[in-house]
Amino acid sequence: MNRNLWLLAICQGLFLTNNVTFIAINGLVGLNLAPLGWMATLPVMGYVVGGALSTGLVARTQRRFGRKASFQLGLLVAVLSALLCCYAAYSHQFWLLVAATVVAGYYNANAQLYRFAAAELALPAFREKAVSLVMAGGLIGAVAGPNLAAGTRSLTEVPFAGAYLALAGVALLAMGLLAFIQFPPAPARSSTSAGGRPLGEIMRQPVFIVAAAASALGYGVMNLLMAATPIAMQTCGLPFSDVAWVLEWHVIGMFAPGFFTGHLIKRFGTLSIMAAGLALNVACVLIALSGVEFKQFLAALFLLGLGWNFLFTGATTLALTAYRPEEKDKAQGALNFCVFAVLAMSSLASGVLVTTRGWTLLNLGSLLPLGLTGLALGWLALRQRRRQPA
Repeated sequence: MNRNLWLLAICQGLFLTNNVTFIAINGLVGLNLAPLGWMATLPVMGYVVGGALSTGLVARTQRRFGRKASFQLGLLVAVLSALLCCYAAYSHQFWLLVAATVVAGYYNANAQLYRFAAAELALPAFREKAVSLVMAGGLIGAVAGPNLAAGTRSLTEVPFAGAYLALAGVALLAMGLLAFIQFPPAPARSSTSAGGRPLGEIMRQPVFIVAAAASALGYGVMNLLMAATPIAMQTCGLPFSDVAWVLEWHVIGMFAPGFFTGHLIKRFGTLSIMAAGLALNVACVLIALSGVEFKQFLAALFLLGLGWNFLFTGATTLALTAYRPEEKDKAQGALNFCVFAVLAMSSLASGVLVTTRGWTLLNLGSLLPLGLTGLALGWLALRQRRRQPA
C-alpha cells in the first residue's frame, strides 16, 4: 500500500459514507414526502438511475481529462446535489428530492471507478490486493454513514435535512484528499490501436459476460434488501437506532473482508471466492425468512455484506482480464452501466415489494437473481475446465 492507495481508500470510505447515509435516510424521507407509499424508495432509485445515465458521460470525461480531474468533478456534483436534497427536504418537494438524487448519480458513477483506479496504482502482480484493500476503505462509511444519519437526524427542524448538509462537507473533504493523489498517465494510443477493440467484441467474451452478470446481479440483490431494510424495520416497530446499528454492521460486512479478499482470490481463485459470496447471500435470505426480530435483521444484513464483498471483488478482478489498457474507459463504463441498470430496477422493486407485499416475499424474490448468478459462474467454470490441457 503506497500513499496514493491509502488516500484512494479514504476517498472510497467517504464515498461509501455518502452511499450509506443516502440508503439510511432517502427511503424514510421519501416515505414522508411521497404522495403514495410505494414511491418511498424512488429517491434511492433516482441515485442509481442517475448513475446509469451518467456512465457514458463519465467514460468520456475520464478519457478526456484523466482520473483526477474527472473524480474531482464528481465530488463537485456531490456537494451541489447534497445541498439540493437539503432544500427539497426543507421545502417538502418530493419530486425535487428525486431529481436531486438523479443528479447525485453522476458522483456515484464516477466513484464506482475508484476500484479500477486502485489496480492502476499498484504493480500488476498486486492488482487483486490493491482492489481489495481500497474497497476495504469502505469501513469508514460503515461507521460514519449510519452514525452520521442518526446524529444529524434532529440537527434541524426538518428531519434528516442536516444529514444532507453534512454530506456536502464530506464531499468537500474528499476533494481535498484527492488533490494529493498522483494517478499514472493514461496509456498512449498508437494510430493503429486507437481505442482498441470494438465494445461489442469485448462484451461478447464469456469472462466479460460473467463479470458483468455477477457484478450487476450481486449488487442488485444487495441493494434490493438493503434499501428495503429501514422501511421493513420501521414497519416492524423497531427504532431508528436499531436501523442504524443494522446498517453499520451490514457495511462492515461489505468492506472489512477487503483486508484479506485479495489474498483469498490469489490462493483459491476468482470463481471460488465468487461462489463463496453467492453461498453467503443465500444464507442471508434464509435467515431473513426465519423472522423479523432485530437479531434476524442484524445477522442477515451482515451476511449480505460479506457475500457482496466476495462476489463484487471477485467480479471486478475477473473483469480486469477482459480488456486491454487502451480499452479500459469503455469497458469499465459498460460494466458500470450493467450494474446501475440492475440497481435501478432493484431500487424500484424494493420499495414496491416491501410496502405492498412485505419483507418475506421480497426475500423470496431475491433467490431468482442469485440462481442466475450461480448458473453464470458454473458456465464459466465449465468452459475454463474444458480449455485446460489434459
